[in-house]
Amino acid sequence: MTAARAVALAALVLATVLVATMLLGGEKTTKYQARFQNAGQLVKDNDVQIGGRRIGRVTDIRLTDRNEALVDFEVQEGYAPLRAGTRALIKATSLSGIANRYIVLTPGNGEALDEGATLQQDETTSIVEIDQLFNTLDDDTRKALQQVIQGSATQFRDKGDQANRATEYFNPFLSSTRNLVNEVNRDQRTLERFIVDGAKAMTALSERRGELTDLVSNANLAAQGIASENDALADILSRLPGTMRRANSTFVNLRATLTDLDVLVAESKPATRRLAPFLRELRPLVRDARPTIRDLRLAITRPGDDNDLLELTRKTPRLAQVAGPALRNTTAALRKSTPVLDFIRPYAPDLTGWFRDFGNAGANYDANGHFGRIQPIFNTFQFTENSAGGALLPQDPDNRLNGLETGNIRRCPGAASQPPADGSAPFQDDGLDCDPRLSPDGP
Repeated sequence: MTAARAVALAALVLATVLVATMLLGGEKTTKYQARFQNAGQLVKDNDVQIGGRRIGRVTDIRLTDRNEALVDFEVQEGYAPLRAGTRALIKATSLSGIANRYIVLTPGNGEALDEGATLQQDETTSIVEIDQLFNTLDDDTRKALQQVIQGSATQFRDKGDQANRATEYFNPFLSSTRNLVNEVNRDQRTLERFIVDGAKAMTALSERRGELTDLVSNANLAAQGIASENDALADILSRLPGTMRRANSTFVNLRATLTDLDVLVAESKPATRRLAPFLRELRPLVRDARPTIRDLRLAITRPGDDNDLLELTRKTPRLAQVAGPALRNTTAALRKSTPVLDFIRPYAPDLTGWFRDFGNAGANYDANGHFGRIQPIFNTFQFTENSAGGALLPQDPDNRLNGLETGNIRRCPGAASQPPADGSAPFQDDGLDCDPRLSPDGP
């Protein structure tokens, strides 16, 4: 054997030994234990993670004399030793999996723990199973929840694309509805009268339910009667040309009115540009409503006596007397809501921006996972003793923008942040009741 072959053989043997050491020797780990109230379907070799990275595994699970779950786990070199204050939490990768649990460690900053140290139950948190949540509900609530889920599935079956497009209108709809309800609720007396009068109207209707049934029946009859007058309808159509000729002078005089309407149309164009997409989304609703509109004729006329809408209107003078106040109160409520809607309309971008940026508070993450950017704001009030026992009084009466105080509810739209250099915010309008001075200091 030559010297070169001897050197090559020695290098091959050395490489084999190194590979065997790496494959069979394994990575150095440090063993620990943790006591959990329950193991939450942990199994051996489940992950132990820090910041979303596997740094160890579960090696054993057993039950203690106190019916606790004692979990043995090991941590790789580089992440050990763990320190005092370390907390352990059992999590699941998804709700649909089985035995897909893992342990998340939140490292502490105390003294180093010895190998084999145990995290006690006050330092661990077991997972909350979804069955535990359902077990808190009674039978009626569970059945109602099942009906809600099944009904939602029926409602959105084959309507996914339409539902997704409809969500674009939820933000302005919900914000406007909430402000409208708050404004209506503000006048409790008017709301109470509206509800009481509405109840009286419904009571009057229920007292005449037999006549209402006859009204619906006669409505069908009336519609059939109209359809049976085909000859009369043809005669009317034959006379229509003469009527149109007589209406020519009226249409000529209408030109001046249309000229005046051109100004209104020009001002309405910016608002009507968004009307076409809305009407396209409304088309499925109109198509699905055709059967309902077709059956509405049954409520107008129906063969028989006292079974249609016309007969009901002739026999319900009491209903008109009771419904009159309710309709007047409804008209008053709608008129009062108009200035409320005019006031909240400029604030729509502020509320939309809040919905859009709400998720940014918890969008940041580091090695420990996601965290929320939170800024504490401390109250500028302090407790002051007096003859009555004590009261909360402001420390700085001139401080208008910090602490709890009244009078800071007239911010202009866009005043939640510092005014930009171009002066586009805060937004002001002649009819907008707000104070442009109520905006944060700074550029």
